Amino acid sequence: MPAPAPQPTDAVDLAKMPIDRVLAQLGVRPDQGLSTAEAQQRLAKYGPNALVEKEVSLARKLLGHFTGPIAFMIEAAAIVSAVIGHWSDFAIITGLLFFNAALEFWQDRKASNALAALKKGLAPEATVMRDGKWLTVQAATLVPGDIVKIRLGVIVPADLRLVGGDYASIDQAALTGESLPAAKKVGDEAYSGSVVKQGEMQGVVVATGADTFFGRTAKLVAGAGAVSHAQKAMFEIGNFLIVVAVALALIMVVVKVYHDIVVSDDWDLEQALGILQFVLVLLVASIPVAMPAVFSITMALGALALSKQKAIVSKLSAIEEMAGVDILCSDKTGTLTKNQLTLGDPILFSATSAQDCILAAALASKIEDRDAIDTAVIDALKDRKALDTFKPVKFLPFDP
Repeated sequence: MPAPAPQPTDAVDLAKMPIDRVLAQLGVRPDQGLSTAEAQQRLAKYGPNALVEKEVSLARKLLGHFTGPIAFMIEAAAIVSAVIGHWSDFAIITGLLFFNAALEFWQDRKASNALAALKKGLAPEATVMRDGKWLTVQAATLVPGDIVKIRLGVIVPADLRLVGGDYASIDQAALTGESLPAAKKVGDEAYSGSVVKQGEMQGVVVATGADTFFGRTAKLVAGAGAVSHAQKAMFEIGNFLIVVAVALALIMVVVKVYHDIVVSDDWDLEQALGILQFVLVLLVASIPVAMPAVFSITMALGALALSKQKAIVSKLSAIEEMAGVDILCSDKTGTLTKNQLTLGDPILFSATSAQDCILAAALASKIEDRDAIDTAVIDALKDRKALDTFKPVKFLPFDP
């Protein structure tokens, strides 16, 4: 008998309601999972469990950097300079045009690289129950309602509510900033992209793709390439100057044509080229041709100055954005650092040396458990062979 279709709901409800209601809402039994046919229907309804990025061709991306009010006016100035034969002006204007486009393309590439790096953190495969049997499938084919098994070393393939198993320790530091793996039990959530450090459990998929906690994080990263306040101000100034320049150019052309044709009755090709020369001078003088380049170079110099103060800037526009911050709130250092624990110098009371103290701590640790604290303690031991002289009889893991 096929499982009933899930009722309309959202990930927030499924994350908070009791686990039996979650299973009923998704129309699935933990010991059977979804049927292959039902999984196919839900895949068509909800879409793939992946970060779907709108593909834009390289040619379209490049052409996009040559469009816009400022770019159009720069191109117009270049065309006018070519028509009247001012090739030195044409070379300078064209060079600035390509320089501005190259800077914008570089900024876009950094945002794309950040999103690509996030995608690498997703699970390629998943162990899922279909038609009552455990199968290994592509993680992109998971749908809400799938029963998934997670174990040591596995990347959680989607947002889950855990429905079976005794215990799991999951490292979700990249998403939540927690410095230690989180202990999970039945009913708890497991986020897509987090890594299982200990244990084995089963969970029901409650969110996939862009609806997961990881997917919402990726959306923020993709939107991080948005225009900064300084860039918005720069564009507004540029657009205002363009309007003024076009208005002045039209007035100048109308007055010149009226004077030469109506008043002086003296009009020829040389006069027309003279008008174009005046228009070129006006355009080059009034349009902020080099403003994007000057803005980027100024930000780069600011980043260089900050680097001398040991502050690393990965995005130039962040300099101006941070300059406008009055209060910066951070919950813990784990969100701002590498999230790697190291052991400091022990404070000795009765131990004869620091290494004796560390050896005792290392004997109470297990490297194979991949626990963050245990690993830091063992890494601080200078001679690991000292551990081989002891035989462990019983081990009780630390419980926070």
